[in-house]
Amino acid sequence: MDAPRWLPLRHRDDPGVQRDLNWGRADAGDHLPAGLEVQWLGTAGFRLTYEDTTLLIDPYVSRAPLGAVARQRRPLPVDHGLVADLLPAADAVLLGHTHFDHAVDAAAVAAAHGCPVYGSSSAQHLLALHGRPDLAVAVEPHRPYEIGPFTVRFTPSRHSKLLFGLAVPSDGELTCDSLDHLGAGAYRCGQVWGIAVEVAGATLYHQGSADLVDDEIRDRDVDVFLCGIAGRVYTDRFVERVLGRLSPKVVVAHHHDDFFRPLSADAEAMGFSFNVNLGGFVADVAAAAPGTPVRVLDPLQAVVGAA
Repeated sequence: MDAPRWLPLRHRDDPGVQRDLNWGRADAGDHLPAGLEVQWLGTAGFRLTYEDTTLLIDPYVSRAPLGAVARQRRPLPVDHGLVADLLPAADAVLLGHTHFDHAVDAAAVAAAHGCPVYGSSSAQHLLALHGRPDLAVAVEPHRPYEIGPFTVRFTPSRHSKLLFGLAVPSDGELTCDSLDHLGAGAYRCGQVWGIAVEVAGATLYHQGSADLVDDEIRDRDVDVFLCGIAGRVYTDRFVERVLGRLSPKVVVAHHHDDFFRPLSADAEAMGFSFNVNLGGFVADVAAAAPGTPVRVLDPLQAVVGAA
């Protein structure tokens, strides 16, 4: 008998799936334009670098342990040394929403590099809390933003209902009035965005959470779909719906790692979240879009488009 949809699942061989589908070993960055480098930062985070311009999407490298996240009244720490080591360059930060596992490090990156943070009004409020309202860009739906060789557009989206399919965790706008009160729960979700990035004739589409607003998606036949799969089991026909809209050439799964562990390039230390089921996601893609390859990266692994 099938398990209930609300039951958190883990595929019995997710580590094997992670090894078998590695993008660096299978097709080695296929469908990327020559010279574009894509690095997975763990969780929903990515670095895109092309012609000396670097975009960071949802960078979260500080990785607070579960105990720190559970202490709601204490602010989540930012590991500034780790941010400096792992994120040495940034021309812009793009935020799909402002939950802690997407936004904790955004202000530190922006301050270190003097770069803008593009996102919701909640992201704007977050930057103001950190004393850098000048670096916040509250985006408009579907408006193109030119950042060096990249053109970026933000698509209105939704967050999956991770609380047993009933509700979005920490829903609503980020309104915290002091950094002293900025615990995990204070990082409210805010407006959710899918992020389309065009560069060198290719389109990448980033989805940080596994839900969507179907009619808002305007991109078709995208080259690379960076698909956050956390919470997909709580969204009705998520894979079928999103692949039907985007028709990607390749799907790169992310947000399936245990982000309460320290970020490490050692794939064996990664760990898997309970509610994602990477192996099951691969099966869902095969059913919804036969022949569409699914790939993954290991934490901090990068691939480069070949000539």
